Amino acid sequence: MKPEKKALTLKTLNKSNVWDLQENDIFRMWEAAEKDSDMKDNLRHYLDIIRSAFDLEEVKVDRPEVIKKYEARGFKVGQLRIDDNKNKWGIKKRPILRVTDLSYENIRHISAQKLIEVLDRNFGGGWDSLSQSIQDIIESGFDISTTTLPKDRLRKPGGMYEKKVKDGFEVLEIPKGLWVEAIFAKAKPEKEKPKMKFDELEDYSSPDDENNDDLEDLPEKNEYEDEDEDEYDEDKLTEESYRTTYETDPEDLSSLEAAEMADDYEG
Repeated sequence: MKPEKKALTLKTLNKSNVWDLQENDIFRMWEAAEKDSDMKDNLRHYLDIIRSAFDLEEVKVDRPEVIKKYEARGFKVGQLRIDDNKNKWGIKKRPILRVTDLSYENIRHISAQKLIEVLDRNFGGGWDSLSQSIQDIIESGFDISTTTLPKDRLRKPGGMYEKKVKDGFEVLEIPKGLWVEAIFAKAKPEKEKPKMKFDELEDYSSPDDENNDDLEDLPEKNEYEDEDEDEYDEDKLTEESYRTTYETDPEDLSSLEAAEMADDYEG
């Protein structure tokens, strides 16, 4: 049976996975951590991580009408114990509305549809209007491709548009007069770091390995292999090796042949 994924705690929180949480999760995690003796020593660290994805405001006047104003602004209000004082705080997840809200920490925590909405809200000039830094952030989490075609050809059967949509890409269309720029986006799958071949062979070359029997299965390295690449090989010199790239005037060539014939006659 597959083990259940462990719930996040303040100790396992970082500036990436914090974007998976909602306001109520913060209150729950904070309350559970109050019994942890290490919490006080790392309190500022936890707050910095939370503030990277949430707005936090202390409710200094604990009255129903004041709390309603916070809630009207999208805040969730609850109690947090900070510096031995348990006061009410308002917490609100930072919205991702503009391309400037995107970061390497949150880009993998939004869907392709959400990305298209963000791009649509900020666009006008197309993909190339984005700064290189924003493009790099987006492409770290999504496969992006673009095409610009006449409006009547964009959705041509069997074309790029149809193929991309069938492959699961979300698309944003940006009108440009009689032409349309289409931007296709699809979330990249999470991949584990591939193990390199030299990592697999590392055990064989270790001087501490007492049993080197497995070395017999490895291809033998030619100790002269590197030297042969730099050696001078006369057999490889052909007429092609001497061919020059100088252009010769036909008249000059005729004069040269005449001179050679004269020398032969005199000899």
